[in-house]
Formats: sequence, structure tokens, C-alpha cells
Amino acid sequence: MANTTPEHDARIANMTFASVYPHYVTKIEKKGRTLAELHEVIEWLTGFNSNKLQELIDEKVTFKTFFERATINPNADLIKGVICGYRIEEIETVLTKHTRYLDKLVDELAKGRKMNKILREPK
Repeated sequence: MANTTPEHDARIANMTFASVYPHYVTKIEKKGRTLAELHEVIEWLTGFNSNKLQELIDEKVTFKTFFERATINPNADLIKGVICGYRIEEIETVLTKHTRYLDKLVDELAKGRKMNKILREPK
């Protein structure tokens, strides 16, 4: 599977978190998951609590800024698999990889995966 292109990476970097967040909410709520669970997953990955998330949404930060300010969970590299046609562990661009981590966690939440499986703990 091909790695991401510079254009693809730039598109992700310049997207605002605020523009994508409502899609995450819709996706998980449609599947019976809660906003609290979504926020727990985002906080696990980024260190941002609900208040900080709201600030970032209000500020309309790009994904680039969002992840520059994040403290990525040290277990995030345990997130593997394919998302949006890319194998996560093969993505070389750090920002794109972090964004896909988030997409994958939201996906797993929507698919009904148990929280203890989504929030990876080292074995």
C-alpha cells in the first residue's frame, strides 16, 4: 500500500479540527456511543480534556496545531490497521499518522469495540 502524498499530508494539516469533530460526533452517536466516550478516546490519545477540546474547536485550530499542542499517548504506536486506505504503521508523516490514529480510535468506538481495547495498554 502506498504511503501518503505531500498533497494528502498538507490537506490534513490544514483541515480544522472543528470541521471534522461534528462528523466524529455523528458517527459515534449513530452507533449508540456517547460524547463522553468520544472525549475519553480523544483525551487518551492527545491529553486534551473536554474543556481544552472546546477551546481548540472555538479557536478553529488546524490539525497541525491540534497535534502540535497534543501530548500523544506513549501507547499510541499500538494502534495498527488500515484506515482510509492507508496502513497506519506505514505512514511516515507524523502529523498524518497522528490524525489517522484519531480516525481509527473513533472508528473502533463507532464499531462497538470495548473501551479497554480501544485505549491500548501495553501487554
